[in-house]
Amino acid sequence: MDYFFVGIGGSGMMPLAMILAGQGATVAGSDRGLDQGRVPAKFAALEALGIALFPQDGSGITSNRQIVVASAAVEETVADIVQANALGCRRMTRAELNARLFNRAQTAIGVAGTSGKSTVTGMIGWLLHALDREPTVMNGAVMKNFARPEAPFASALVGEPGLYVSEVDESDGSIALYAPKIAVLNNVSLDHKSIEELRALFGAFAAKAETAVVNVGDAEAAAIAAGLKRERLYTLAVEGEADLVATNLAPEPFAITFDLAERGGAARRVRLRVPGRHNVANALAAIGAARALGIALAEAAEAIAGFAGLKRRFECVGTAAGVTVIDDFAHNPDKLSATLDTLRASPGRLLLLFQPHGFGPLKVMRRELVSAFAARLSPEDRLILCDPAYFGGTVTREVTSADIVADLRASGAPARHIADRGAAAGALLAEARAGDRIVVMGARDDSLSLLAADLLAQLAARG
Repeated sequence: MDYFFVGIGGSGMMPLAMILAGQGATVAGSDRGLDQGRVPAKFAALEALGIALFPQDGSGITSNRQIVVASAAVEETVADIVQANALGCRRMTRAELNARLFNRAQTAIGVAGTSGKSTVTGMIGWLLHALDREPTVMNGAVMKNFARPEAPFASALVGEPGLYVSEVDESDGSIALYAPKIAVLNNVSLDHKSIEELRALFGAFAAKAETAVVNVGDAEAAAIAAGLKRERLYTLAVEGEADLVATNLAPEPFAITFDLAERGGAARRVRLRVPGRHNVANALAAIGAARALGIALAEAAEAIAGFAGLKRRFECVGTAAGVTVIDDFAHNPDKLSATLDTLRASPGRLLLLFQPHGFGPLKVMRRELVSAFAARLSPEDRLILCDPAYFGGTVTREVTSADIVADLRASGAPARHIADRGAAAGALLAEARAGDRIVVMGARDDSLSLLAADLLAQLAARG
């Protein structure tokens, strides 16, 4: 098969392109980021896999034998799409393509939930790989366990096509395309859709599975679990009542230890190399998926301890001049709350740079975003919001970063709006002193990692 990806550098597009190339398909693509010179290392990694890259001007689409896959961010007026339509190429969305690969697998494990999908997917992928199951994994983030100098963007793992692990997205409703053998549901909260829509989407997804692995420690997920057949349900909870339970949590700055027990059995101590209560829930979800596959609890618990984390998920970039720089994907109220709660478990002032991932989410989540920050910042902390990520196309700017900051300041939170991201980073850097933690927060923009690395380099240059 011959595929052309429009927006190939996207977090959901790149791993699919890597999987298809690894399975022997002919793959090519284009991306705005390539044309704009953003994150060149990512596109070099794709080329190293034999994937041909073209400007997003229609020049890469030359035959109606090509299947043209477009990300949601690509509009019909983009030259590649105009050319594809003119030639009569078959069109697919990212979700349609992933669902086709997923549904063809004999054992398909779908990971759903508002937060933690990429981490749970990475944990399951690592766990199965460590136990010689050779899964194919489609993730939206780089899995550190599989990243190597020659393959730094390991958001996919190419293994057996019959064992397919993937996160599934509810934001565009495409979760309805997937037919999982094992459905993992970790949490349900406001993000892209109303709670009522999310309940319906997640509930229908879980009901399709032979086994639904559900975090009943989350109230909305527990309500969905209550509507499922008990013989097809495996439950988990952090410090609650469930089939799989974690208790006695002992947090560290970049790790956490807990007791793991199944159905009242003997507890075993587990240490994760990633921090926070939310990651304990993520680990329970991954272990629950392993148990649904018939993997022994002891084996799963031992394997999960080797999970190294994901890039941009509370990633410690380094420490210089006594200041620690952390790169984090947090962008919705739940993720921001989890990150801030994890940070609060250790001492040190917080200097936060938050780049919202779009104007639409600011409008939908305005009140919840303000609440998440206002409840967790102390007067000595600093929060700066720059303008949202924007890479072209049409967008309605009804609610801005300045509006969020105005709400935060009205609540007494130490927040500022500095439109330019570089200037915002410079303002935090000017305030940083030994013992502080600078946290770069936001989604849908790979260059945030470059910014975090540059902040560390500037701190180091201070001597």
